[in-house]
Amino acid sequence: MASAVAIIGSGFIGRGWAIAYARCGYEVRMWDPREDALATAKDYIASILPNLANADLLNGHDAAEISRRIASMPSLEDAVDGVCHVQENAPEILDLKIALFTNLDRHTPADAVIASSTSSLLPSAFTEALKGRARCVVAHPVNPPHLIRLVEIVPASWTSEETVRRTVDLMQSLGQQPVLVKREIDGFLLNRLQAAVLDECFRLVDGGYASAADVDACIRDGLASRWIFMGPFETIDLNAPGGVRDYVERYQAMFRRMTDTMRKSADWTGAVLETIEAERRGALPFTDLNNRHIWRDRNLIEVAKFRRDMLDE
Repeated sequence: MASAVAIIGSGFIGRGWAIAYARCGYEVRMWDPREDALATAKDYIASILPNLANADLLNGHDAAEISRRIASMPSLEDAVDGVCHVQENAPEILDLKIALFTNLDRHTPADAVIASSTSSLLPSAFTEALKGRARCVVAHPVNPPHLIRLVEIVPASWTSEETVRRTVDLMQSLGQQPVLVKREIDGFLLNRLQAAVLDECFRLVDGGYASAADVDACIRDGLASRWIFMGPFETIDLNAPGGVRDYVERYQAMFRRMTDTMRKSADWTGAVLETIEAERRGALPFTDLNNRHIWRDRNLIEVAKFRRDMLDE
């Protein structure tokens, strides 16, 4: 099997994927229509690799070795030549995605999988007219993919079972956690779950029930303490003496009273946005956002170490 992969698009997701593939032994060929974006990506990768090496998150390789495996390519054709897998990371613009996949299908080896990192576009929307549509699939990661394991595998109705199997196997070999979306649905799985939580967060602030900081605290210091190592179904299975059925029998009526009040969404762009933005900028000035991004990634490195060391992942 070929040992090279193509990374198409070098933004936050593309550069994270480049690290994830390179530390697992793949030669990474990264292409972006903007040369300055490629240079920025290479600078970012060079800056983060020593931190990952110090945390032993490069699979025993040193930073210089991983960096050597990631090459910037002058053209899309050069990037996909001879690869076994393509990971596309272009902006969420349907016409752009259609044109890009047309080129990828034309130039990528016939036995290679072409996967999109899209978080919102259904695969059927941009692969239907392709000759090689059976080898196209969505592999949607969580940002940044080199630190967060989850990847949603979303086939179109014409995606072959072999394509799905190969993509799942590849993600597992990278140390990612693939989850299969059995049929297309807007938002896939993760963002639908996130949408439900975010909508209630906005509604609670909009209704004057809590500050944005206290809503954040409920997730960060409450739910996330359990959810970092087990999901909601396992949580409730362990929160009643008789397991999940006992939990539902005890608490469904209570939760139904709550969900009946959640039918109407808050207007995220309305007055509540002014309230939340003012609170966030008071806590974190706009000029400090980049430093906070670095802080976030540093903490995600520690979380990744915890999951590896304490949870045997």
